[in-house]
Parts: sequence; C-alpha cells; structure tokens
Amino acid sequence: MTIGLFAVFIVITLGVTVWARVNTRGTDDFYAGGRAFSGAQNGLALAGDYMSAASFLGIAGIIALSGYDGFLYSIGFLVAWLLTLLLVELMRNAGRFTMADVLSYRVGRRPMVRTAAAVSTVTVSVFYLVAQMVGAGALVSLLLGIHPGETFMGISPEAAQVITILVVGMMMIFYVSYGGMKGTTWVQIIKAVLLMAGTTALTVLVLSRFGFNLSEMLGAADARSGRPGQFLNPGQRYAKDADGIVGKLDFASLAVALVLGTAGLPHIVGRFFTVPDARAARTSVNWAIGLVGAFYLMTLALGFGATALVGQEAITAQDPSGNTAALQLAQAVGASVAGPVGGEILLAFIGAVAFATILAVVSGLVLASSTSLAHDFFGHVLMFGKPKESQEVAVARFSAFVIGVFAVFLAVLVRDMNVAFLVALAFAMAASANLPAIVLSLFWRRFNSTGVVCGVYGGLLGSIVLVALSPVVSGGPRSLLPSPVDFHVFPLENPGLVSIPFAFLCAVAGTLLSREKSDPGRYSELSVRALTGAGAHGQPTKNVGGAR
Repeated sequence: MTIGLFAVFIVITLGVTVWARVNTRGTDDFYAGGRAFSGAQNGLALAGDYMSAASFLGIAGIIALSGYDGFLYSIGFLVAWLLTLLLVELMRNAGRFTMADVLSYRVGRRPMVRTAAAVSTVTVSVFYLVAQMVGAGALVSLLLGIHPGETFMGISPEAAQVITILVVGMMMIFYVSYGGMKGTTWVQIIKAVLLMAGTTALTVLVLSRFGFNLSEMLGAADARSGRPGQFLNPGQRYAKDADGIVGKLDFASLAVALVLGTAGLPHIVGRFFTVPDARAARTSVNWAIGLVGAFYLMTLALGFGATALVGQEAITAQDPSGNTAALQLAQAVGASVAGPVGGEILLAFIGAVAFATILAVVSGLVLASSTSLAHDFFGHVLMFGKPKESQEVAVARFSAFVIGVFAVFLAVLVRDMNVAFLVALAFAMAASANLPAIVLSLFWRRFNSTGVVCGVYGGLLGSIVLVALSPVVSGGPRSLLPSPVDFHVFPLENPGLVSIPFAFLCAVAGTLLSREKSDPGRYSELSVRALTGAGAHGQPTKNVGGAR
C-alpha cells in the first residue's frame, strides 16, 4: 500500500515535470517559472518550501522527546515570518533571479560579490538538503517495518536508509534538471495540499482520542514521558539548571537563528521572483503565513500526541532522534480507529505525504543552488555577464547533478542526527552569512562590495568554525563523532548568538576599512526600485523619485 501511494505521487509529479520541460524555453522559465504564478499559487508553493521534512518529522520528534523545549522550533519558525514579511517585497523588487542580484545591484559587476553569494547559497542549501534526506532514510525504514536488528528482504535498517537517500537524490536531480522552476513549483503546490490535509486529519484524530481536551492529552504525554511531573516544564533540553548560563545562552542562540534565518534562506528568497509584481509577492506571504501558522500549531498535537499514545520508549527504540514519532503516531491512531488495517492505511498515507514533502523541498534547494552557480558564478563571473541563455540553463542542470551527489554523500555520513537540529544549523548559517549583507545593502548608504564580501564570508566561515568546535561535532551527548573524541572549545550547540553579530561586524568593518567609495546614486536607485518595483526584472525605470 505504501509503495503504491509513493508510486502514485511520483507518477503525478513526473508528469508535471515533463509538462514543465515542454514549456521551459529560457532562463526566465527555468529560474523563475516565467514569473507567471499568482500570489495564491506562489503562497502554496512557498509554504510547501518552508514546511519541510524537518518540520513534519523532526519537530514532532523533538517535542515528543523534549516536551516544552521542543515546541521552541515551532514558535521560532512561525515568528520568523514577521521578519520575512518586512524584507521579501524589497528583495523581490531589487533582484531578478537570486540573492546575489540584490547584493550586487549597487556595486556593479564585481565578481567577488557574485562569487561570495554563490558560495553562501550552495553551502546553506546543502546543509538543508542533508537534513531532508536524513529524514527520508528514517521514514522508509519505518514504512518497510524494519526495526533495529531486523531485516526486510535481506535489507537492514542502515542499508534501507542509505538506499532511500540515494533514490531521493536521483529524483531531486531529475525534477530540477528537467522541470526547472515551473516543475518544482507545481510539485511544491501538490505537496503543500497533501501535507496540510494529512496533518489536519492526524491532528483531528489525535485530539478526538482525548475528547478534544488539550489538558488531558498533555497529562497523558507527561505520564508516558519517563519524566512525570517534569516533561511539561522548560529545561528538558535547553536552559537546564545543570548547564547554568551556557544552557540559557544556547536556548537564546537557537531562538535567534530560527527567527533571523528564514529571510536569508536562498530557496525562500528565490521563490519570490516567480510572481509578476510586488502585490502578488505580498499575497504570497499572506497565504504562506496562514498555512504555515496552522501547520506549526498542529505540530503541538503531533509531538505531545506521539508521547501520549506511543510513548517515549517505543519512539526511541525505532529512532533515537525521534524522527519517526509522527509516523508511529499515525499507525497508533489508525489502529485505534479501525484496527491493524486502519493503522497500516493511515501510516501509508502519512508516510507518502512525508515522502512527498522531502522530494519537493530538496528539489527547491537544489534549484536555488544550481541557479546561483549558473546565473551568478558562470553567467556573471566566468562569462562577464554576457552568457547565452542556453549555456546558463545547461550549466544549471549540470550543477544540479553535482550538488545532488555531494548532498547524498553528506546525508549518508550524518544519517543518525535529528533533522530539526540539522535545519537549525542551516538557519544559523543563513542568518549569519546572508541576512547582514541583505539588510546593509538595502538600508546603509555607505555599504560597498568589500563590506558584502567580508560580511558573507565572515558569517559563513564563523558559523562553520563554531559548529566544528561545538558539542555538535565532538564531546556532546548527541555528537557526530564517537564519545572518545572531544576537541570542542565552543560551548553552544547553535552558533547564531555569536556568528550573526560577528557577520554584521565583519560587514561594517570591511566597508569602513576599505578605500572603495560607494555610489550614492546607485543606492538611491536601489531604494526607489525596492520600495516601488520601478525597473524591476528588466522593466524600464521612468525617473521615479530621481532614480537614474
């Protein structure tokens, strides 16, 4: 049944991708879907991009294992849209295809700016990609009924995870290289509808088990958490009393990264270039806020419901990181309603939805990376801003293959980590490397290309180095490396509290210490364009407000 549902989704999306290929003729179609999507359509696709496997699988799992502290992820992802709402219209008006278009607008064709933006885009996207594919591996192991120590047709859980990651990698490469933005957007829309339907159905069934009484559900979760009387209190994962000030700072660092990271995610920024005007961009955000808000509220029922109905012991027995909690919950709820067959049916449906979620999100991430490499690095650095459209699209398709292979390799390496945690690290990198450069480009008249490069590389390298020297990699309870290895000197698991201010400092220092003079006229033109949309996407500027 599960394989059949997977096959139906794959056949439908492959058909959409083939249709998109027929209707994709140039860079505007491949990178931005011809800017032909309405605000509502793009809002659905935007929500689909944002509601990832980390949201559906990782957050439910971390709430199920950590209680109150796990819900911070839901709150952080939701609040992040407030900042995104302020910036997306400005970026959409100022850019054409990528974040680099915004950063380079004031400084002309400076290759170092385009190169820095491409490096940052690929790095952040790959970290996010890894999280999605790790979730895919955990998902299929459960759906095939493979428990630790068991096999399915001779396949162990570890082998099933690796095979799934490889399959997801091949599918995402095909979606991007063949369908471009048109195909990817329609895949996202289909996935968003399925995900909202599946999550809503599961939430209603869970709450119905407790007479739609949240207090009763939370009480049952507390009783089966293994820590009765403590599970619903803060401090189970972050800001523990035993950790002292370090735990509280780690909590604040995670919150800052989640809230500030969204506006710097390359695939989210690129999504706003698919609409025809600024009004449609605002409509997109309104639709996305409504869908995302409802979804993250429902993760509360999924996480605590999993603890109440499945129990922490059963969750950790299947996956120590909790990535399969939502799927185990679906099986338990379905079985309580219609017996074992009902459990298998609901598990198959929710599993297919989760698989669709993973395929759609990884496609968006690969597209953002390949677009940046082709448009920014190849088109503006190697070809001096004068490439042929056919050349750019060919490079984008080849880049999708290379990025996909590299992401598969990393996903196999870190397949046992919690996907929500991996995404939090990607958010910290996005907030550190991209957000300072975007904000200062839009609002600081003196900002120049040296400041852009220093800010991007400072934030990116700072966050990577801090993660490498943190308990995430060695010396912590959930470290990537085995316990005897311990070289961590940075105490926080999430670097955002340090790396984001450091990136702003690098950007400001690079601007003030360089001899390069900024162009006030270009800044004025960018301000008018960002606020009004005049001249956006190749439209002629009609001397609005003194713009050149």
